[in-house]
Amino acid sequence: MIYPFFDPTFILLIPAMIIAFWAQNKVKSTYAKYSRVRSASGMTGAEVAKRILSLQGINDIEVEPVKGELTDHYDPRTRKVRLSEGIYNSSSVAALGIAAHEVGHAAQHSEGYTALKLRHALLRPANLGSTLAMPIFLIGFIFSSFKPLMDVGIILFMAALAFQLITLPVEFNASSRAMANLRSTGILVDSEADQAQKVLNAAAWTYVAAATMMLSHLIRLLILRGARD
Repeated sequence: MIYPFFDPTFILLIPAMIIAFWAQNKVKSTYAKYSRVRSASGMTGAEVAKRILSLQGINDIEVEPVKGELTDHYDPRTRKVRLSEGIYNSSSVAALGIAAHEVGHAAQHSEGYTALKLRHALLRPANLGSTLAMPIFLIGFIFSSFKPLMDVGIILFMAALAFQLITLPVEFNASSRAMANLRSTGILVDSEADQAQKVLNAAAWTYVAAATMMLSHLIRLLILRGARD
């Protein structure tokens, strides 16, 4: 008998797990390195976020601190850019890059960026898929009379995967906007901008790793589904 959580197909997850482990360490080490490099401008993450928003004519979005480390995000419901305290009050090149990245999401929202709208539309189906896909698949796998539930589980899981995949262009675009703004405004000089880019590139790998893991899981479920025919 092949079991869905401990079987030969588990080997498919190993490369994705390695990438995820590497990505987490990469982002932590890169952030730690460049959070110690102070920008020549002396501006804090909060000041940079507010300045870029103002220059882009976006006046209905607030910038506020939030507890935690690297908990930075843009909340489209309240239209707030929330920066972790280490980013909000820091003038490091890492902090400025991250702050500008979150402002990039705010700009996407303000202009109705297509990929971001699609990502928001997939949020509820993705949450449902992440919660229910595996239990439903498992029921269908174990009990032959409920075999069609495997297909239901796979469909739900595909919704979660779709969310992860559409997240990639959203994040890459936000980083691209961030670097363009930091360079064009002179907030960061070229050498500093290159360092901030390394921080954002490292962060991007965590999204690539998450998508790779989800895709590996889907392939595994499809193989297990085929084994039950």
